[in-house]
Amino acid sequence: EFKKRSLEPNKKLDLLNGTVVANLFFEPSTRTRTSFSLAAKRLSADTIDFTASGSSLSKGETFVDTARNIEAMGASLVVVRHRSPGAPHQLAGRIKAGVLNAGDGTHEHPTQALLDLFTIREKRGSFEGLTVTLVGDILHSRVARSNIWGLKKLGARVIVCGPSTLIPPRIEEFGVEVSHRLDDVLEETDCVNLLRIQFERQRGAFFPSIREYTHFYGMNSERLKAARSDVMILAPGPINRGVELTQDVADGPHSVILDQVTNGLAVRMACLYLLHQSHATGGDG
Repeated sequence: EFKKRSLEPNKKLDLLNGTVVANLFFEPSTRTRTSFSLAAKRLSADTIDFTASGSSLSKGETFVDTARNIEAMGASLVVVRHRSPGAPHQLAGRIKAGVLNAGDGTHEHPTQALLDLFTIREKRGSFEGLTVTLVGDILHSRVARSNIWGLKKLGARVIVCGPSTLIPPRIEEFGVEVSHRLDDVLEETDCVNLLRIQFERQRGAFFPSIREYTHFYGMNSERLKAARSDVMILAPGPINRGVELTQDVADGPHSVILDQVTNGLAVRMACLYLLHQSHATGGDG
């Protein structure tokens, strides 16, 4: 229902009419911030869209005080992205409004994982017997952590692939397999999720050069020939064309990257509605 309604911009649902949703983004965002804002509006909510740039944070205000002040303006649902792991959980214990995690540091990105899972389910129908390979900067990726949790819960086989320097120690304890060669696992992979190299979170060099990384882990037309004929190519964005994938792959028939973006709107509509319902009935925020 939310997917259908998300594709009908002129037909809003009244499920959040009279509700104020505050989108508090303390880190840069395009897709997630815009998607949450549009999702709230499709549910007839009023929105407050906050970005850290130019705010009172530069004057020493804490992010909790910022949220409490915006809550005092009538916000009953708060969507928060923050560079510190655990920040949304901390905030949920300090304000009365319901809190949704839009990404916290290198920790989690729940709604990105949900839209990834929804896209796979929409295309494949079931996760049983499915092999999903996450490629790239696993160490710094909140998307990887949330995807691993969701995929394992639904019964998929998960492989993480990247340079040894970008694979977290003991990650096998989460029930995933590790490969350092993409070419070794492509033939057995149903879905490839290409994760961006997060230079902004890295301190020091994790591999010799972008050129070398792309040579071993970049998805290109030659690698696609070695993959399954129906392989799905996902990427959470922003994508770096020419690094984790080439232009012909990003825009080709195997890519579901824009489907992920479309599904993100429906998923976030559902999350806002469910949080609103839980909050209205006294559930945990």
